[in-house]
Amino acid sequence: MTAIDLRQAWLETRRMMSAPLPLVAPLSDDAPLAWRNTRLLRGRAAPSPAWPDALSMADAQAAIRAWDGYTPTPLHALPATAARLGLGALWCKDEGTRFGLGSFKALGAPYAAQRLLDGRDPAATTLASCTDGNHGRALAWAARRMGARCVIGIPRGVSENRIAAIADLGAEIMRIDLPYDDAFAALRATATTQGWVVVSDFGVTGDDVAAQHCMAGYTLMMQEALAQLGEARPTHVFVQGGCGGFAAAMLAALHDRYGSARPFFTVIEPARAACLLEAARAGMPVRITGDLETLMGGLSCGVISSAAWPWVVRGADAFLVLPERFVGPGLRLHARPPGGDARVVAGETAAAGMGALLALAGDAAAREALGLDAASRVLIFACEGATDPGSWQALAAG
Repeated sequence: MTAIDLRQAWLETRRMMSAPLPLVAPLSDDAPLAWRNTRLLRGRAAPSPAWPDALSMADAQAAIRAWDGYTPTPLHALPATAARLGLGALWCKDEGTRFGLGSFKALGAPYAAQRLLDGRDPAATTLASCTDGNHGRALAWAARRMGARCVIGIPRGVSENRIAAIADLGAEIMRIDLPYDDAFAALRATATTQGWVVVSDFGVTGDDVAAQHCMAGYTLMMQEALAQLGEARPTHVFVQGGCGGFAAAMLAALHDRYGSARPFFTVIEPARAACLLEAARAGMPVRITGDLETLMGGLSCGVISSAAWPWVVRGADAFLVLPERFVGPGLRLHARPPGGDARVVAGETAAAGMGALLALAGDAAAREALGLDAASRVLIFACEGATDPGSWQALAAG
């Protein structure tokens, strides 16, 4: 099989997600670093021959470019850092300035909200979601721009600084003392009874339109990065995992440009919340048990998004399980780069890419598994800035 019908995959995923998910214990920080994906489609084919209408990359990209204040975020070439890490070239897409909101999430929730409010009276509509910070801030910003009410569910473990940043944009805060996945389910239940419109990049059914719109918005990041690279071309791309929406969008945008000749694509996850890797290993969605909290707060997800499932599980080349001990060093290497390289203020989740490269620099077997060597040209994403300044300063101080 060289390709699958994405709509059929969604039906399959809807069936799997409707049943109780198998429980999987978290990995330890001593787990192998690199895992090749055994479920990659033959010939590195796309999981779908085309995006459905709701996932139109071109439409989303054009809509976002038309917003007031739009400007592409920087792509930094980091040659001295590449040399330190034993690579041929390194580029970092820096999302810390996106629409003044500090993260790539400004491309997803606001675009989804715009599409979902089409034909509705914003003043009579409540937009809602559950978030550990960045997504909620982006949705609150969008709701204020469009004149809608906004309710944000806050799961256990979110810092007060992140909560305040959401509230400052006019959102009503609903604290839910549960881990993210359970808190999100509780928020959805409340939204159903209240008639709220849920805007999330986490899909719970294969045809979750809000998640599809968020992913379509995210593709603008990769489109900008490829345009900024010009004639240069990465051999490897590393992206953060989480629930999978970001990774799926980046992979789809790469396939749109390069097809099966796309760069080697690796998804980074924390050991205690590697829900994408475990879904690929099991061949179906699973639920990670135990404490999912990690320094990389945006990646504390225990279940893969149904909307991301076909692309991540059947399209990623590999997964990297990142030990917590590399997050701080990755953040500090961004903050204090060698040889005149650009300084990047990368939050804890954003530092996962640099942390992964630091981990790989000391693991010859993992480098070989991912095909990394001194000629490799790598693209990473600093997907957020210092969205919690206090936490960032503590880690940056080392």
